[in-house]
Amino acid sequence: MQLFHSPTIFQRFPNLIAAESRRNGGVSASPFSSLNLGINTKDAPENVLENRRLFFEKLEISEARLASSYQVHGDSIQIVTEPGRTEGFDALVTDVPEVVLGVTVADCTPVLIYDAHRRVVGAVHAGWRGTVSQLVYKTLETMHAEYGTAPGDCFAYVGTCIDENAFEVGEEVAEQFSDKFKRFDTVSGKFLVDLKRANAAQLENFGIPSERIEISPYSTITHNDDYFSYRLEKGQTGRMLAVIGMKNA
Repeated sequence: MQLFHSPTIFQRFPNLIAAESRRNGGVSASPFSSLNLGINTKDAPENVLENRRLFFEKLEISEARLASSYQVHGDSIQIVTEPGRTEGFDALVTDVPEVVLGVTVADCTPVLIYDAHRRVVGAVHAGWRGTVSQLVYKTLETMHAEYGTAPGDCFAYVGTCIDENAFEVGEEVAEQFSDKFKRFDTVSGKFLVDLKRANAAQLENFGIPSERIEISPYSTITHNDDYFSYRLEKGQTGRMLAVIGMKNA
């Protein structure tokens, strides 16, 4: 049983650790079954600890190398210099080898970025608010300002999230998105928003070539047997973890 998906776009880089967890292969009981990696859920803490041990063991790294933040659906970006957990950041960037960045998701879009020239990584948690606030683009701007990241050196993965066929929103949310990323569904009377394309567009707007961007074909709704969905499971569910980091050269 696969505990995680490894984005194909990064597999050409043996020095890179990049993965997006799935929901199976852990020890948690329903409604968190079974590989719940979310420490802020109502799951038994000992189950989450064991799930995280299993996940990081499979990745062949120590969880002690993880840098993460309590996410708030904002647009703050943390420049990470050491492992540890903080609060208030929805994106993290680092050039420190052996530090692994992680974001948790259960419908929101994880975006992983690698600057292969400067050896810089970024991890973004982009819900609809983060997408509207251009968090992915701002993260790339931060990487450019802090490390000199150039678009032509970057590779990116837009991860598994709620898909365009299921992400129904009201007009007050839809009006914040470009017409390119939404459509009106006459059956439901709601707008449908494509978070994957909206975030991929921010990567392309920064200048990353489209052939260097991989978009997950999976959906937390359609493929709910393999991924947690906060919306479909009415808030009582687990969390996936998307991670990226560099090994020492």
